[in-house]
Amino acid sequence: MAESKKSLGTFDGVFTPSILTILGVIMYLKLGWVVGNVGLSKTLLIVTLATSITFLTGLSIAAIATDHRVRAGGAYYMISRSLGLEAGGAVGIPLFLAQALSVSLYTVGFAESFTAVFPQFSQELIVSLTIILVAGIALLSPKLAIRTQYLVMGVVLISILSLLFGKPISTEVAGSSGTVSDPVGFWTAFAVFFPAVTGITVGVNLSGDLKDPGKSIPLGTFLAIGTGYLVYMILPVILAFRAGPEALISDPLIMRPMSLWGNTILLGVWGGALSSAVGSILGAPRVLQALARDNVLPASLQWVGRGTGPDDSPRIGTVVTLIFSGTAAYFGNLEIIAPVLTMFFLTTYGALNVAAGLERFLRSPSFRPKIKIHWAFSLLGAVGCFWVMALINSGATLVASIFVGSVYVWLKKRELTAAWGDLRRGLWMAIIRTGLLVLRKGSDARNWRPNILVFSGSPTRRWHLVDLANCFSHSQGLLTVSTVVPEESISPERLTALEFKIRDYCERRGVQSLVRVIAAPDAYSGVRRLVEAYGVGPLIPNSVLLGQNHELSKDRKKFCSLVRDLYIAKRNVFILRAEEETGFRERKRIDIWWGGLQGNGALMLILGYLTQTSLIWKGSEVHLRMVVKDEIAKQEAFQNLKGIIEKTRTNFIPHVITSDKRKFSEQVLEHSRDADLVLLGIRKPDDNFLSYWDELLTNTNDLPATVFVLAAEEIAFKDVLIHD
Repeated sequence: MAESKKSLGTFDGVFTPSILTILGVIMYLKLGWVVGNVGLSKTLLIVTLATSITFLTGLSIAAIATDHRVRAGGAYYMISRSLGLEAGGAVGIPLFLAQALSVSLYTVGFAESFTAVFPQFSQELIVSLTIILVAGIALLSPKLAIRTQYLVMGVVLISILSLLFGKPISTEVAGSSGTVSDPVGFWTAFAVFFPAVTGITVGVNLSGDLKDPGKSIPLGTFLAIGTGYLVYMILPVILAFRAGPEALISDPLIMRPMSLWGNTILLGVWGGALSSAVGSILGAPRVLQALARDNVLPASLQWVGRGTGPDDSPRIGTVVTLIFSGTAAYFGNLEIIAPVLTMFFLTTYGALNVAAGLERFLRSPSFRPKIKIHWAFSLLGAVGCFWVMALINSGATLVASIFVGSVYVWLKKRELTAAWGDLRRGLWMAIIRTGLLVLRKGSDARNWRPNILVFSGSPTRRWHLVDLANCFSHSQGLLTVSTVVPEESISPERLTALEFKIRDYCERRGVQSLVRVIAAPDAYSGVRRLVEAYGVGPLIPNSVLLGQNHELSKDRKKFCSLVRDLYIAKRNVFILRAEEETGFRERKRIDIWWGGLQGNGALMLILGYLTQTSLIWKGSEVHLRMVVKDEIAKQEAFQNLKGIIEKTRTNFIPHVITSDKRKFSEQVLEHSRDADLVLLGIRKPDDNFLSYWDELLTNTNDLPATVFVLAAEEIAFKDVLIHD
């Protein structure tokens, strides 16, 4: 919409539609009922409490509106730009439905009261004509619709003046404390009155038509809230001193006989219903248009987002709203759905408070509203909205919550992308910062989990490395897929593009991981650089996974030196040797060759358990194997293994094998030839580690996929398994 076509200001674009919705049918038909039930003083308290919640929401709206320009979509636009498309859509779709169905509710209410006075007219005919009338006005232009509301405002003003200059209708009046003998409770009366003060977003919904939303929305909203509060504090006093409590409750139009000219009250009821209908049919299409343009609606409904004319008016959306509202008015049971619609509006107010509160709480440099409020006020407003929801109708609150939650899940599954940032990233940053500061106090074995840095090279060719690391991390620890590339052949832009490509590939394979690509003169120095520098505070990789068939292992001397450096750096080292073509075969059996809980033993049990309980190894068996010298030691060792398995609460299968003076490597080859994965511990790197490594690789060359495990972290892995 061209800026020159934004023709509405504070009075006509925000204040007028808002105040006419606030001073609506509840003022005329239900205010006397509230006074008759709870008395004057409690009525004034109800008005103050209800207006306080609305005022807090108004503060939140003002903060958001003065931070950035609010375009078409009103409340939906504000929420989606702060809480994200999913949250915005989850509130925006119900908001459109609520506004569209409100047109039906207001027109049916108008038709019922009109035919009660003029019974010669058909109610169905009046409903149809009224919906077509208000839709026709909205189709022509919002400016014309607002001008028609000036007439309604005049009628409302005259009706209030007529009431002020009226007279008592009884000598027995309620006074300051009079109530009926069997009144409803305070909170029941509060629930009946509260919807009267929830009209402030009617003006916000015209944000796309305002000349200066940043000025008009706050000013118009506060003027409407203040004016409504003043009127609602005066009228109960008049009602209480002009009629008795029984009359106030029994006659919904009790204002009519006590007014100077009673018919102005009737005109006020009709005008309030019609103006609310006009406000709703102005707002609903604009929310629908914004939802379509943000791709929240399915692709098949994108056409409803088209604007027409120089003012980009949502005429298509208005026609859709007209058809929807007319159908609902003709076929629907509006009394049943009315409470749910109230919940949708209150959900919107609550979400606005949450958005403003979080923005202020996070103190993002990008959030700089002209009207600054403490986040606690917004939080209080949000709590008030959700509390009132449960208070008014718990069943309707449940239905509305399920609907909003379902829409959110649906939008989340669609993986919508937005061209703007929202506060969710800032929220996660705040949570992460707090967590890091807490974690710096030290680690403990009970909460240990492997944070793995896996050097996979190109994961498309060495996926088995990423696959195993993902099983070890168990979607609980942090997994980082890393690659070292020659620094002379790659630019920073290419590094970023490569990281994105690897991240996208991992996501498509169902692996949640971080990705880091580093440029270095060679693979060995690249691994050292990344291990030394990677991480934030206490959150660093505690384990490194390397591939034996990887580029790193070609120069065994450098490779063994690297393993030694990783051990000195207190990083657990896992070295996987596997055929890239066959990988882990059927994933049915894991063999752990074990020598006790000390050294590598406890860590290997943890890795075996994590692998077995991962999704892709589900149903596999873990065989815990131990070699002893003779039969005498075999029985004792077997009982020890069973005890360990019981204490660690795993379902491993124990095996104790006598050496029969054969080499350990021969035993491993004989018993693990048919396994799908073998875990072997290796000794601490020393001056002779190179020759030890060469011999180990030679002796285990015919084994299936094998992980060589070296525990280096300063933690009692035994305590991870067994809690004394």
